[in-house]
Amino acid sequence: MSYWNNKRVIVTGGAGFLGSHVIEKLEAEGCENIFVVRSADYDLKKESDVARLFEDLARGKDGWAGSQLGRPADVLVHLAGLVGGIGANKASPAEYFYENLMMGVLTFHYAWKNSLEKFVAAGAGCGYPEHAPIPLKETSFWDGRPQYVSSPYSLAKRMLLVQSDAYWRQYQFPSVIAVPGNIYGPHDNFDLENAHVVPALVRKFVEAVDDGVSEIEVWGTGTPTRDFVYAGDVAEGMLRAGGLYQGSEVVNMSAGIDTSISQVVDTLVGISGFGGDIKWNTDRPDGQSRRLFDMSKARDDLGFEARTSLRDGLQITFDWYRENRNVARNVA
Repeated sequence: MSYWNNKRVIVTGGAGFLGSHVIEKLEAEGCENIFVVRSADYDLKKESDVARLFEDLARGKDGWAGSQLGRPADVLVHLAGLVGGIGANKASPAEYFYENLMMGVLTFHYAWKNSLEKFVAAGAGCGYPEHAPIPLKETSFWDGRPQYVSSPYSLAKRMLLVQSDAYWRQYQFPSVIAVPGNIYGPHDNFDLENAHVVPALVRKFVEAVDDGVSEIEVWGTGTPTRDFVYAGDVAEGMLRAGGLYQGSEVVNMSAGIDTSISQVVDTLVGISGFGGDIKWNTDRPDGQSRRLFDMSKARDDLGFEARTSLRDGLQITFDWYRENRNVARNVA
């Protein structure tokens, strides 16, 4: 029987990109008691709202089971956050720092304060030091500062590791921080100014083919590499880690494969059948030159390997966006 079977699970960000995949996997694991925290109801940057969330659940809000064994829920999966591409991070560094820091600190603290079994969260792959040895190992997190432009976001997320260690040492409160690679898949943010590279490219290719556009502009040179991983695989790995780990743990959650931006473009050309020109806009930033994750810990501890190939994942994402273009998140 799965660890998640019949657990009462709070999911922040459950209506978002990765959250939608986590919800799907939780349901497949037999979890029927899932409370999705929505920003319209609770502002997780405010301690009063976070406290009210747990008070509401303890009282049995919206048919929730209420307090059992002295706790309003069993596990909190924290996925909420302000997330965006390099352009958005460059434009709003203070917001990316403050919002992600406050949401992480408060949800973690109140999960402990309300005696939950465990806290599981998504960290940030860009939180690794800019010049850490490749492939990136979990032991390298404190060997330097992350890439400058995205460092307000990534350092805010890195604080989850500090909190995880501190609350385990003082309170023996277990938590897992899963560090994903470059996630992509259905339900992503496809806004061209704020999206990450894959959803931005998928949108451009869908629109170019369906609208008869003859040229696609791609930011940068195409030479940087990333470790792209399908969102469903990350969700599956996070739940496996949350079920098995019982202390304070950080674990990479990616594919462990080096892929350049130009390779993604070439794959999308093949998937879409686009026959026009690709224009590389080298005035736009490339970001960090390379990011690849060491997956040995997840493989050895959890038996985890990303099962979805890049081409298959891009095909799924391309088809989903094409079908949902009018309702997908196309603006910030």
